Amino acid sequence: MSYFHFGQTRYYAQDRARIGVLRSESSALGCAAFLALLSLVLSGCRRRRSNTAKGVPAIEFTRVPPAAEGGPDTIDIIQGRVVGARPEQQIVLYARNGVWWVQPLASEEFTKIEKNSTWIAMIHIGTEYAALLVDRGYRPATVLRALPKPGGSVVAIASAPGGPASVSKTLFFSGYEWRIRDAPSDRGGWNLYSPDNAWTDPHGALHLRIAKGSGRWTCAEIALTRTLGYGTYSFVVRDISHLEPAAVFSMFTWDYGGADQNHREVDIEVSRWGDPTSRNAQYVVQPFYVPENVDRFTAPPGALTFSFRWEPGRVLFRTVRESGPDTGARLVAQHLFTLGVPSHGVETIRMDLYDFRSATESLRQVAEIVVEKFQYIP
Repeated sequence: MSYFHFGQTRYYAQDRARIGVLRSESSALGCAAFLALLSLVLSGCRRRRSNTAKGVPAIEFTRVPPAAEGGPDTIDIIQGRVVGARPEQQIVLYARNGVWWVQPLASEEFTKIEKNSTWIAMIHIGTEYAALLVDRGYRPATVLRALPKPGGSVVAIASAPGGPASVSKTLFFSGYEWRIRDAPSDRGGWNLYSPDNAWTDPHGALHLRIAKGSGRWTCAEIALTRTLGYGTYSFVVRDISHLEPAAVFSMFTWDYGGADQNHREVDIEVSRWGDPTSRNAQYVVQPFYVPENVDRFTAPPGALTFSFRWEPGRVLFRTVRESGPDTGARLVAQHLFTLGVPSHGVETIRMDLYDFRSATESLRQVAEIVVEKFQYIP
């Protein structure tokens, strides 16, 4: 599956409306103008509430990526919610780079609305972003010079300029920019995440930590800000044998879209899943509940390199020791999957250290993982 590219159009800074401050000086004209403006604002608010009350659907953005010149690989997260949508309706996203390009892929142009009326997707960076609420059967154009007007199968439209900077904190590791998670996740149970739990040291190594503050554990996750696609992903990790049974360290791909392919998730997971007697690592092609999709093994103490080679229809996982003259003896485990392997989309590679909340023995101590190096080879 290939990406489409944005046009080579020159960009201009977005003009932004600025709201002036009305001074309450003793001018009858100024007072009258203020009251008139206040009346218009209140009238607009009443109309908005009235439309919502009448069941007129509306789209709201809760997170908008920065405004920048985009490309086929640079992506970010966009989020929002819909008021008044019907169950069969979906969101179609566009990013503007000279013209409007459907997102995230020309072949995956629909974003699902969740039961709580929210939606989330990966989107290529642009100068402006738009969301359309559409009926079943709507066929979005790949490229638009202007957004459509509401009517027919287009139920509602919202657009917003890109922001001045990334919403999330980022860090640089192994030559790449990574986004640091700050929102809760249901991975492993309901976990909180803090940007303070991910950092690089003076030697360039990545540190991920589970820490406790105010009586609650907070976890760590970073995600690449670009998609890489097929190729070899490798991670040089210091000793992981100290992790408690309830801690999980995962190196995985994830795509908010692609639900029909289990979000394009393939995993290397280091955890005993709460069972001290269990093996402490596994390779997974989701869904994990299919027995053939999981291969468990024991990761020994010491520095290890975990890797997977992802190609169309196959993914080969390997784990090797980081020291030892005998190449054969260095191999710890490997497994080839050829069934259920997802195709390349707009997934990102991620690293996550979190608490497995269903463990019979809860996490007792702070957990920390050190990743010496990440490498990608096409």
